[in-house]
Amino acid sequence: MINPYIKQVRPIDNYSLHLTFETGEERIFDVTPYLDRGIFASLKDHQLFATVRVVAGSIEWANELDLSYDTLYLESQSLN
Repeated sequence: MINPYIKQVRPIDNYSLHLTFETGEERIFDVTPYLDRGIFASLKDHQLFATVRVVAGSIEWANELDLSYDTLYLESQSLN
């Protein structure tokens, strides 16, 4: 099974992301478990965290840090 691409991303409280996938499904991804892992610690900066955007069906921050759409889909919680 191929996981869907991300269509929209919006940062929300507590280092989480509100994701909308190409299927219309909405999910919440908690970035907190990543914040103590190497370069991901830079995302503790709220201004940097807020720069998240969709790039090629996945997401990326202004510092070019990214997460794959597979990770985002498989480790997020459905809102639908």
